[in-house]
Amino acid sequence: MPDTVSKSPLSQQELAFFKTHGYLILRQILDPALLARARARLWDAAPTSMHRDDPSSWVGPIPTDQESEERDNHRRGFRWQYRQIGDEPWMVQMLPKNPTVWALAEQLLGEGRLVEPSGVRGIYCTLPYGDHATTANGCHVDAHPFHFGAVAYIDDVEPGGGGFRVWPGSHRTFYYDFQTAYQREPNDQYEPDKARIGAGPSVDCYGRAGDVVLWHHRIGHMASHNTTRRIRQAVLYDFRKDDWETTQSDPPAQDMWQDWSDEIRSVQLL
Repeated sequence: MPDTVSKSPLSQQELAFFKTHGYLILRQILDPALLARARARLWDAAPTSMHRDDPSSWVGPIPTDQESEERDNHRRGFRWQYRQIGDEPWMVQMLPKNPTVWALAEQLLGEGRLVEPSGVRGIYCTLPYGDHATTANGCHVDAHPFHFGAVAYIDDVEPGGGGFRVWPGSHRTFYYDFQTAYQREPNDQYEPDKARIGAGPSVDCYGRAGDVVLWHHRIGHMASHNTTRRIRQAVLYDFRKDDWETTQSDPPAQDMWQDWSDEIRSVQLL
């Protein structure tokens, strides 16, 4: 798996890796000052039992009396999704409008063809499991329409630390398991394929603060279980091409890359 350095554009090898496997890890490309700001701001919305200077308080699950169903700061079990912060301009600058990330996105979808970002999904956290048992891994495919996603680690994520887990190459199967190219309308093949692929090998995309995982919309994935003592903290953004509203209901194309850039369409699979 190639780990790209801080440069743009992607090489032909990196494009081929993404096209073949459905994901690519970019190393150390985000602004450290903005990462530190995000880590600090997360604690504005922490459950009252969790304290930034006390790692022992980070172990989940979140106490039931501190759970929240509010979308802007959803907290339940071992998951904490702080979305309220997502539309602040510096968060947009940190990930989608980072010059390297934006250039890579245009390389994939076409120069001048990206939807301008108004926000990111927010900071998504997985708490340490501590002594609690983990369940078996299992993949899913996201329900909302976009072309590819970016998962940015704002703090270090060790192996087994709740990193973004992918099933390499599964996008080339799952793309055809839906009635439309980008919406969530699975056909009869989706569930059997999900069970088969989910039981197969996967990759734990761990990394350091400032690393970004690019992933195809239809790749099978999950947020891994966190067996370390550190909170998994990630910022998520979904890239869309500017014609997505008219193409999202199209049936899957014979060439699943037909509405991507000419450059990636011309790249051969590995």
